[in-house]
Amino acid sequence: MELQKSFLEQLQQLLPDEWQALYNTIVGTEPSVSVRVNVRRGATLPSGASRVPWCESGFYLDDRPSFTFDPAFHSGLYYVQDASSMFLHHVLKNLVTKPVRYLDLCAAPGGKTTTALGALPAGSLVVANEIVTSRARVLRDNVIKWGNPFTIVTNNASYDLGQLTHFFDIIATDVPCSGEGMMRKDDEAVAQWSRTLVEECAARQQFIIDDVWNALRPGGLLIYSTCTYNRLENEQMIEYIISKYDATPVSVPIEPEWNIMGAIGNDFPAYRFMPHRTRGEGLFMAILRKGDGEDKSTKLMKRKGKSTKSSPLPATVSKWLKNPQDYFFISENDEIIATPHAWHREIDLLREHLNTIYHGIALGTMKGKNCVPAHALALSESLNGDEFSTCEVDYPTALAFLRGEAITIDAPRGSVLITHHGARLGWVNNLGNRANNLYPKSLRILSTHAPLTELQVL
Repeated sequence: MELQKSFLEQLQQLLPDEWQALYNTIVGTEPSVSVRVNVRRGATLPSGASRVPWCESGFYLDDRPSFTFDPAFHSGLYYVQDASSMFLHHVLKNLVTKPVRYLDLCAAPGGKTTTALGALPAGSLVVANEIVTSRARVLRDNVIKWGNPFTIVTNNASYDLGQLTHFFDIIATDVPCSGEGMMRKDDEAVAQWSRTLVEECAARQQFIIDDVWNALRPGGLLIYSTCTYNRLENEQMIEYIISKYDATPVSVPIEPEWNIMGAIGNDFPAYRFMPHRTRGEGLFMAILRKGDGEDKSTKLMKRKGKSTKSSPLPATVSKWLKNPQDYFFISENDEIIATPHAWHREIDLLREHLNTIYHGIALGTMKGKNCVPAHALALSESLNGDEFSTCEVDYPTALAFLRGEAITIDAPRGSVLITHHGARLGWVNNLGNRANNLYPKSLRILSTHAPLTELQVL
C-alpha cells in the first residue's frame, strides 16, 4: 500500500508525535475483525471471547472467516461490525434512559442502526434512512434480519427528514466522509483520497446538518460521526454546529485503558479512535445537545388527517405474534403488516411524509383464504414459535436451504420453520414428498464452494 504524499503531510500536521505509528499501522498491519451479537434474539458471546471494551455485546475474532457460510449470520444472531463503530452503544447506554424517537440518517448498510436497536431502551422507535435506493434495500434486509419490530426503513434525502419539525429526540449522523479511517481495509479509500475530496465531503456534511437540524427537538441530541481523521470533517464541523446552532457538546465517561483520543485542537469533548491506539479502524464521534425552545412537533401531528384503521385478521394469523394486542395490523396489497400500537400515530405520520420501504413486521401474504408467512416473521423477535412446526436441519441442509435449493424434511405438511442449532433461517411449504423453499431470492447464497467443516462464530 502506498499513501499519497499530501495525505502523509496531513497526518504529520494532525499528529506530530504519533503520525509515524499511525502510518505504520495503516500500511503494515491487518484490520481487526469483530462482531456484535443480537442480545434481544437470545444470542450470547462465546465462552472466552475477547470482548470489545465499550460494547458488552461485541467481541473480537482472531481472523476473518467467510461469514457467508454461517447460518447464524443469515439468521441475524450477530452483525459483523468494526469495533470502533460499536462506541455508539456506549454513548446511547450512558445518555438515554427512556424510550425515544431516534433517526439514523445515513444508515446503510445497517451497522449503527442495529447497534442502536440493541442499546436504546426497549420500546424506542428507530427510523433508519438511506438516500441511495440500492443501499436502502440492503439496509432493509439487515433490519429485517435483526428482527426488531420498532423499526422503519426510509429512502429519503436529508431535506425530507428535516421537514419533520422537532420530531426526533436523537439524530445520529454517520455522515459520508473521505474514508481515511478505512484505508487499512479498503483500497478504494486509498485510491480516491485527495484534498479536494476532503473539502467536498466537508461541504456535503455541513449541508446535511443544515437540512436535518430542524427535525431535532429542543433539548435533543445530535450524534455526529465520521470514519476519517482530518480536522476539517471532524472538529471544524463541530465548531460550525456549535457556532451556528448554539449547540452544547456532551461528554460520556470513558476508561483510560481504552486509549481513545480526544479532540485535536479543541477543548470540547470528542472521541477519536486511532488504529495505532485502539483495536479497530479510524472513527470520530461527538455528541451535541440542541438548545431549549418551543417544541412544535405536536402541531405537525395535529395538522394531519385520520389515522389508518387496524385491519381484521384471520384467527390463526393473530396468534403468530407474542402479545398480539400490542400491535396494530395493516393489510396492503394482500400483505399483512404489524406495527407497535405505542407508535401507531407516529408511524402514520412518517409513512405520509416519507418514502417508507419497510416498517414493523411483515407477517405474511394472503393467498385466497390462507396466509403464507413472511421471511421477516421468521426472524422477528416477536414471533410466537409455538404456532408453527419447526424442523432442525444439519449444516449441509442449512446451506442448501440458504441457497434456495429444494430440501426434504421430516415434518408435518404446511408452513415449517427451518432451524439450525436453534437459529431460525426461514420457511418451507412442506408437501410431504418435497418442501418448497420460501427463502427470498435476493438473500440466497450464490457460492457453491462451502467449507469442509461447519463455520460457527457463536
